[in-house]
Amino acid sequence: MMKKITLTLALAATLAGGAAIANSHQGHGKADPFGDQTITRDQAQAHAAQMFAKMDANKDGKLDQTDRMMHHETMFNTADTDKDGKLSRDEFIAAHKNRREDGQGGKGGHGERMGKHGMGGMMMRMADANKDRAVSRDEFLAAHLKHFEQADGNKDGKLSPDERKAAHAKMREHMKDMRGARHKGAPAGDQADPHAGH
Repeated sequence: MMKKITLTLALAATLAGGAAIANSHQGHGKADPFGDQTITRDQAQAHAAQMFAKMDANKDGKLDQTDRMMHHETMFNTADTDKDGKLSRDEFIAAHKNRREDGQGGKGGHGERMGKHGMGGMMMRMADANKDRAVSRDEFLAAHLKHFEQADGNKDGKLSPDERKAAHAKMREHMKDMRGARHKGAPAGDQADPHAGH
């Protein structure tokens, strides 16, 4: 189960609202990394660049399946404290507890937010401008900037805590609507940019 954890939540956190707002408002209990600060576009882009560097596990300048596999392996190896190549129940529980304390766990299950059609999957598709199933650093930063600008309600080039919260609330509502549409039989591919028209 630990090997099913993917990078997409991290991508969603970095893209949505422009400043890792998912960390603070998805029921994880982890504080917004920017706290009560109002952040500039440059600060948000610098944060995005740092996140990309961490997520690009093989340092090839793009995020793809290879990075996810390497991330899975790292997560598994970290959880496998006795290094026997398998996870005991106690190791799994301890790893899950650590992830919750780090702000990576939470309500709703991983699949809801991190699966092919979850928030992370949607963000990955939105960032992948050339549709090559990989996200380059330029694509990542461009998508992050787009969402920053859309979350910047008063267009002053900054994001306040309230603007970050509002952007995440809008994203959550959009995801809720998409899940409802899928349950009613709507094609899963009909997923628009949640900020389109705003």
